[in-house]
Amino acid sequence: MSETTELSVIEIKPEQAPALYIPNGLESYFEHIKASVSEAPDLSTKKGRDRVASLAAQVSRSKTAVEKPGREYLKRLKEAVRPAEQEIKRFVDACDALRDETRRPLTEWEAEQDRIAAEKAAEEERQRIEAEQAAAAEALKKQIEDGHELALLMNIQFDRDVADAQAEAERQRIAHEEEIKRQAIEQARLDAELKAKQEREAAAAREAELKFKAEQAERDRIAALEKAESDRIAAEQKAEQDRKAAAAKAEADRLAAAQQAEREKQEAIAAEQLKAKQKEDARLAEEKRLKDEADQRAADVAHRKTIGTAVVNALTEHAGLTREQAIETLKALMDNKIPHTSIQY
Repeated sequence: MSETTELSVIEIKPEQAPALYIPNGLESYFEHIKASVSEAPDLSTKKGRDRVASLAAQVSRSKTAVEKPGREYLKRLKEAVRPAEQEIKRFVDACDALRDETRRPLTEWEAEQDRIAAEKAAEEERQRIEAEQAAAAEALKKQIEDGHELALLMNIQFDRDVADAQAEAERQRIAHEEEIKRQAIEQARLDAELKAKQEREAAAAREAELKFKAEQAERDRIAALEKAESDRIAAEQKAEQDRKAAAAKAEADRLAAAQQAEREKQEAIAAEQLKAKQKEDARLAEEKRLKDEADQRAADVAHRKTIGTAVVNALTEHAGLTREQAIETLKALMDNKIPHTSIQY
């Protein structure tokens, strides 16, 4: 962030985004903006009111400066995970299609077996009805034959008993027997027709029941397929939710790890900078110490030279010594070879 005379201009670079757009990562920016507009202009003047409006507008501009790169960073994150989502969906769809294609022969075989079983049951029921109808017809035929034989026996017995009856009585008897035979045949026919009707109705009821059971079985099969599909979709949705949750957690972990790595990097940089600064400070201190010692030695040499010069001049002036003798005397004094004398520097 660079400072201006107003609110500091905020600039967030793309490489800063991973370390900033995390929980509380923008707090320092907010505090900076808040501190920059903490003044309280005088609202009783136009200048003060304009200042308040200007500060509020600056807050909006600062907000946009932080929000815009954040939105762009979020867009990049979403674009980064989109290929993975598309590839997973393509893989899942392909596996589902392969699973359905793999099971299709078994599904068709099961449907064919159900159709064959239904046709077989219907054929068996038809054969049973035909057999029962044939048996009923045979019984009716036998009943008619038995009735005819019975009528013949009655005629013979009647002829023996009433051999001398009148022809009219004979005709009446014969007519009566014929009526009895006709009634017996009619009754047998009615009984056979009633039984056949009952059998047909029972067969129709059984066929309807078989049809109902087959239809119910088909409904149950369809319901089972629909439930299986519903369960599959629910499982896929749950798997998708779990995947998104795992992706979100992985992203959060990645961001946390990136933040931690960035912090560790910054701490390492700061530690390295501190170490370099301490080393530089030590070098500068040593250079200063050596310079101070050199300066001190130079000053001491100059001071001693000044005092030595003054001593030599005084000896030549007041003791009557030559310059060479004065210098030798100064050396003897400096080397403490003359008792009870010394030079004060």
